[in-house]
Amino acid sequence: MSTENLPQSPEQPLRKPRVAVVFGGRSSEHGISVVTAGAVLRAIDRTKYDVLPIGITADGRWALTADEPERMAITDRRTPNVEELAESEEGGVVLSVDPGSREVVYSEPGSVPKVLGEVDVVFPVLHGPYGEDGTLQGLLELSGVPYVGSGVLASAVGQDKEYMKRVFVSFGLPVGPYEVVRPREWANDPAAARKKIVDFAGEHGWPLFVKPARGGSSMGITKVDSIAGLDDAIAEAQRHDPKILVESLLRGREIECGVLEYADGPRASVPAEIPPVTAHDFYDFEAKYIDSAAGLVPAPLTEEQTAEVQRLAIAAFDAASCEGLVRADFFLTEDGEFVINEINTMPGFTPISMYPRMWQESGVAYTELVDRLIQAALTRSTGLR
Repeated sequence: MSTENLPQSPEQPLRKPRVAVVFGGRSSEHGISVVTAGAVLRAIDRTKYDVLPIGITADGRWALTADEPERMAITDRRTPNVEELAESEEGGVVLSVDPGSREVVYSEPGSVPKVLGEVDVVFPVLHGPYGEDGTLQGLLELSGVPYVGSGVLASAVGQDKEYMKRVFVSFGLPVGPYEVVRPREWANDPAAARKKIVDFAGEHGWPLFVKPARGGSSMGITKVDSIAGLDDAIAEAQRHDPKILVESLLRGREIECGVLEYADGPRASVPAEIPPVTAHDFYDFEAKYIDSAAGLVPAPLTEEQTAEVQRLAIAAFDAASCEGLVRADFFLTEDGEFVINEINTMPGFTPISMYPRMWQESGVAYTELVDRLIQAALTRSTGLR
C-alpha cells in the first residue's frame, strides 16, 4: 500500500536541554554562591540551553527566582541573597525523586501546584554544607538528574578537610601538619582539647590557623599567635562548623591549579599564585571577594615546578574520585616542595575567580568552560559509575 497520500505528522522541533542553576543554600557561603550563580547565568548560551534559576534560601526553602544576573553581584561590599531574588515569599520548588520523571513542580499556599517541566541537568553552584558536601548530590542521584561536578563521596571528602587530608595521605600526597578538635571533645573537656592544640603548637610553632573543618571561602578562619587568642578563634570557627581543624603555618608561596575533566581524563590548567596580601593578615574572605585581591596567572614558576604542581593536582583529583572540576590549593615551601592544602569541588566561579582565570589563561574562555561542564554532565549518567 502506498503511503504517499497519507497525512504526514509534522516534525517536532528538538527541545533544548534545560539547565537548572541551583544556588544560595543554608551555609555561611550563601552570598558567594549567589554571586557565582549570577556569573554562570550570564555565561550560559541561551540559544543552546533553556535555563531555570532555583535559589535555596538561608532557611532551606527552594524558591523560583528571577533570571536577572545583574542583581546577583556584590554591591557596596555586601553579598546578595536568595530572599531578595525569590518571586514569592512563600512559594516553593520541588524536584521529583522519581528517576523516571525529572519534573520540577512549583507550589504556593492555596494554589494548585504547577508543573514547570523537566530538567535535563543541574548546575549546582552551592558552596559549603548542604550543597557542596554530597547532600545535594545525593538528592540528585535519587532523582536521576545529571549534574555538574563531583558525586556524593568526592563532594563529602572535598568538604571535610580532615578526611580530605586522610585520603591524600593514603595516596602518598604531601600534606602539612594538622590537628582536629571534634565537637564532643570541646564540649566535654575543653581544657584537654586546648592542651592538645597547645602541644601541637609546641611541636610545630605559632602562629596557628584555626578553621571550620567543613567550611570554605576562608570564612571562620583565624590566625592565632598565642594561646591568648585560642578560645575566641575556636568560637569563631564553631559559628560555621562544630568540628575544628588546626593547621600550622607553612612558610612559602600559595599556588593554585585547576583541574577539568575531559573525555580522555582530567587535565590541569596553568597554575596561579596568590601573592601576600598586605592589607590583610592572610588571604581571608575580605581579601578574596570584597577587595578582590588579584592573583598572578600564570604563576611565575619554572617548567619543572609547573609540571609538578599539575601532576599533584590531577593526583588529588583522582585520589578523591572527583568528577567535572576541582581547584587544588598548594603551598610551595621554602624547601622547594609542594604541599597540598585542600581541594575545592565547586570553587568560586565568577569570571574574576581563580579557577576560571586559570582556564582562561590555558585557552578555555569562561563561556566555553561553563558549556564544557554542562555537556560533560549531560553525557554522564547518575548512579554507580
